[in-house]
Amino acid sequence: MKLLRIDSVCELTGLSRSSVYKQMREGDFPKSIFITKGAKGWPETAVSDWINTRATRSVSHANQCPSSESGESL
Repeated sequence: MKLLRIDSVCELTGLSRSSVYKQMREGDFPKSIFITKGAKGWPETAVSDWINTRATRSVSHANQCPSSESGESL
């Protein structure tokens, strides 16, 4: 299992450091694990799964939105 440090997590997700920790506190992002007493990391698979879930949810939501081509205003 590969562990990602916070900088890699931020780069992969596009989230800021504070957003990663806020999402974790709210239960919307995978929990980190201690690598050493002062260092944390995230399992790469957990972060990848989170990204894929968000992407799938986003695509699904976009497919459910009414089309702007129908002449209806949003």
